[in-house]
Amino acid sequence: MNNQSNIKWWSAIGKISERELRSFAKRPIFLVCMILAPLFFLVLFTSMMNSGLPTKLPAALVDEDNTMVTRSMVRILGSMQETEIVARYDNFTQARQAMQRGEIYAIFRIPKGTTEAALTSRQPCIAFYTNDSYYVAASLLMKDMRKMSEMAGIAITRETLRARGVSEGAIMPILQPIVVESHPLGNPYLNYSVVLSNLIVPGILMLVILLTTSYALGNEWKRGRQGKLLRMAGGNTWVAVVGKLLPQTMLYTLLFWFIQAVFYMYLGFPCACGMPRMMLWGFLAVLASQGLGLFFYELFVGEMRMALSACSLWGVLSFSLAGFSFPVSAMVLPLQWMANLFPLHHYFQLYEAQALNGYPAMYEWPSIVALVGFVLLPVLLTGRLHDGFLNKEYVP
Repeated sequence: MNNQSNIKWWSAIGKISERELRSFAKRPIFLVCMILAPLFFLVLFTSMMNSGLPTKLPAALVDEDNTMVTRSMVRILGSMQETEIVARYDNFTQARQAMQRGEIYAIFRIPKGTTEAALTSRQPCIAFYTNDSYYVAASLLMKDMRKMSEMAGIAITRETLRARGVSEGAIMPILQPIVVESHPLGNPYLNYSVVLSNLIVPGILMLVILLTTSYALGNEWKRGRQGKLLRMAGGNTWVAVVGKLLPQTMLYTLLFWFIQAVFYMYLGFPCACGMPRMMLWGFLAVLASQGLGLFFYELFVGEMRMALSACSLWGVLSFSLAGFSFPVSAMVLPLQWMANLFPLHHYFQLYEAQALNGYPAMYEWPSIVALVGFVLLPVLLTGRLHDGFLNKEYVP
């Protein structure tokens, strides 16, 4: 009897899934949102950051001293990867106006008398100006300008010590008493795309999953077909839901795996844990996003507009609280708690620990349990959804 019942349920799931696939064919906008939009962002972000860091950012020079020393400083600055001196101005006012027009991101100003003051140990002041409306560009240019000024200061000090008769062997311990070795872990190439693309593109896909899950169910109420769907499922709410969402689950899982293959196999991003494990976390992220989308629809059964609004808000907030743009540990305590309410945060935790650092999965069991919890979350409101199938009409 149980076997016959199971066969009947699987048969119903198959018929509902087939019906769902036919609806995809009739509404191409579904496939555009589900497939083309995530692929567009995949191409956009990977091509936009294909060099790892932005390079040759435009900056301006105001050299009021114009000596051999200052020209050497400018050559050092221009040779750096992130900086390109695109304009030279006679005074600061002209450079400031160019920055206000958006032509440059930074100004490097060398006041008159800089060389003389440096050679006579009077500590000249070199000014950097950056447009922090463009935060990444300004930060990179500021780093280059600070590094260049330190290198120029060391060079001047070295020449001064040589003039005083200090031997070469004694100069370097004075200039650099402590040698610093830098060993970036997880992302040794300091490639922004390794972190940003790996979370923004899956994050966009998870947002699309949230929206389409609620939309797919809400569309049944909008077209007045929820009763027919429940009858096809033999009165079983979960047979109806599984049959309705199964094609999306399969499609999104394949898309998630394709994105991961592009990252780890084509672009060569670090994946210390191996592809199979990341594919497992990707599949779990898809199910967790669908579970959360279904939960939001259960809260507003029949009110598709409210469910989509809640999914949009939650999905957009996840980019701020996931932890890849600002560390969760540095947030205020309420926001640290709130971060755990977003599947993207837990996927990021797994990605950081597994792909970047190669830790065993046991160290990230809270995130694994949390994603499974999102999958099971709709069970809490099963009765509300079943009642909605029977009694709730569509609310525009």
